[in-house]
Amino acid sequence: MIRETSSVESNEEKENIKELGVSEVPGIEERIAILPIIGQIEGHMVAPPQHKTTKYEHIIPQVVGIETNDKIEGALIILNTIGGDVEAGLAIAEMITSISKPTVSLVIGGGHSIGVPLATAAKYSYITTSATMIVHPIRMNGTVIGVPQTFDYFNKMQERIVEFVVRTSKVQRDSFISMMMKTDELLNDMGTILIGKQAVEKGLIDEVGGIKRALDKLEQLIEEVKKKNKANDKVKEEIKEEATNLEKNQKEEQKAKESTKGKRKVKNKKGEDV
Repeated sequence: MIRETSSVESNEEKENIKELGVSEVPGIEERIAILPIIGQIEGHMVAPPQHKTTKYEHIIPQVVGIETNDKIEGALIILNTIGGDVEAGLAIAEMITSISKPTVSLVIGGGHSIGVPLATAAKYSYITTSATMIVHPIRMNGTVIGVPQTFDYFNKMQERIVEFVVRTSKVQRDSFISMMMKTDELLNDMGTILIGKQAVEKGLIDEVGGIKRALDKLEQLIEEVKKKNKANDKVKEEIKEEATNLEKNQKEEQKAKESTKGKRKVKNKKGEDV
């Protein structure tokens, strides 16, 4: 019986590693959820089998689980991605940034293309010294119709990314667009490559650091939330106590008025003091 249970657990772990990149999906006993985003972001189209991918249909339920599981106090997002599907990547980024709990991202190898907004989506971000981030304009594979509407569509898609990154980081809009449109840095391409500290200097990432600093920061944010919640609970208790006392005083005043009114009625009826 014990062997069968161990075998089932082992198979579940292997399946989780194969499908989700983690040995165990965040459970009710875990304080910190780990969310790895690696390889290519796979969206509406299935990537070739030889590509290592992060599937957005796997990430979305994990993000929902982080938000809804009361036992989870924070999340660490670890990135080593070449980018991928813009729609899927931006959808994941929007979900991460909307998590109410503390989140910290760590770029360990690369956070390229749509990986940039995924890195800035967390409440605080880190990048290792040797990690890189490539900022470039969006691209499209497949058939492209040569009409003005196609260019307008590209502009709108790119504006969504620019708006998100500017909103979730310290980078200036003009600076970010300038990095995207740079022509003398990448071979046969447009854009800018940022290595470690450069991403911090540009305002995309908050700080240079590794796993230890990222976890320490996450613990700090968690403690700040706890203190804030504790203070809010104290204020709520004080307000509740004041409301209770006020209600009690009002009832006593009402009771006193009714008692006085009753005495006056008795005096008027009998013509003598009570």
